[in-house]
This record gives sequence, structure tokens and C-alpha cells, in this order.
Amino acid sequence: MNEHITRQLREAAEAHQPDRARILARVQRGAAGPAVRHRARSGLRSWPKVALACIAAAGALATGGLAMAGIGSWTPTPSDTVTTAPTTPSPTVEPTPTPTPTRSAPPPAAPAPATTAPPTGTPTGPRPTPSASSRTQNGPLWSEASIDPHSTVFWAQSNLTLRTTQPLTSLTVELRVAQTGDVRDTGNWRTLPVDDFTVTVQETGGALVYRWVLKPGRTVPAGQHEFAGQYNHATGVRGSANDGYRVDAQSAGGSASVWGGFPPGR
Repeated sequence: MNEHITRQLREAAEAHQPDRARILARVQRGAAGPAVRHRARSGLRSWPKVALACIAAAGALATGGLAMAGIGSWTPTPSDTVTTAPTTPSPTVEPTPTPTPTRSAPPPAAPAPATTAPPTGTPTGPRPTPSASSRTQNGPLWSEASIDPHSTVFWAQSNLTLRTTQPLTSLTVELRVAQTGDVRDTGNWRTLPVDDFTVTVQETGGALVYRWVLKPGRTVPAGQHEFAGQYNHATGVRGSANDGYRVDAQSAGGSASVWGGFPPGR
């Protein structure tokens, strides 16, 4: 800042040009003066004016020199110094991130109610214990009875699995459900074609009896087949100790029959 001011003053002094023509004119006018009759005395009278003009010119030159010298030797006082305070940068404020709300996982869906679709394999319920009054295997036939696991305290399904190693040309399946209180038919099904059987359901001898009879000219192929009777009953665990089944069949090897009971109800 000091060097800048010094440079400006120096340039201003150097740019100043004294009016030399004006100074010389004044000197000449003083030298010329009015004409006088006596030369000797006129020369004496003009000397003071010439001297004054020379003194004036010398004074102007001296003034200019003093100005230049003053510029060269001038040093600004501390009060002339302008100090600019450094600018403190404002702190940068980082925006606070807005937390993203977390959604709680939806509650698990309630399990679909169990259906009474026909079983596709060997029944998984309790198996009846063979007794002297049952015969679960004979000739090409093998049988097993069970209470369907989807049964409830007011509805049940009795299942019969029949397996044959030979085609059957005659077949009668009978399923007996003892009347333990409010036992009422609600339906039945089999894995064999519907049109191949005549189906009847009736209550007789203290039991609800389901009967499937193979129509003449139809054949049951070798393999495993399912028969089921569905019914309502009095609320509670129903006992099935008095339930039973019987199967009579005819094949190329002759006639065969199997029968048996059901495991405890649920």
C-alpha cells in the first residue's frame, strides 16, 4: 500500500513541467524595460529586474527540486497504512439427513384352513392293530383303515386304502360308521372313476353304511386305490371302536375278501 502511494506521487512530480516560456518572457520583459535617455544609468536600473527574474526562476526550479526530494524521502506514517482484516470464512453447516422411517414387517398370513382333499399316498394316521376278527390281506388284496387327520370335534372322514396286485373284475367295498350320536352323511369319494361304481349311503343296524359296487363289465386296475366316507357327529371326540369295513373282490386268480376295524377316533 505504501509503495503504491509513493509511486503515484513520484509520477505526479515527474509529469509536472514548469512554464519555461512564461518564465523567459518575464525575464525578457524585465530586461527590455522602458527606454531611458542615459545608457549608462539604464543598465544600472535594469539589473535589479534581471536579478529578480533570475531569482524567481531559480526559486521555481528549487521548489520543483524540493518537491522531488520530498517525494523520494517521504515515508507514510503508521496512521496512513490501511490494514484489511482477513475475512474469516463462515463455517459450512452440513444438512442433517432426515432418517427414513422403517416400516415394520407385515404380520405373517394366517395359515389356510385345512381341506379334505383326497390323500395321495398311504394314510399317515394311526394304524389299526390286527385282531382275530380282522383280515387285512388276502390273495391279491391288501387293506388299511384310518381316520383322516383333518377330522374335527364335529366332523370326520373315514378312509380305506385298498391295494391289489391283479386287475379286479368284481369289487364291493362297504364302510360302516357306528351311530355314536348325530352321525349324518356329508359326502364320499373314491380315486377310481365315478361312472364305474354304483354308490349308496344308508343308515341300517345302528350304523351309517357307505357301499361302492363295481358296475358289470368294468375293471379295477392293479394298484392302490382310496375310498372315503364323510359325516358330521356330536361335538367332541368321537370313538370309532365299533366302525369297520369289508371288501369282496374277484380276479383271474379267484375270489378274495378282506375286513377290519378303525383306530381310535379324534
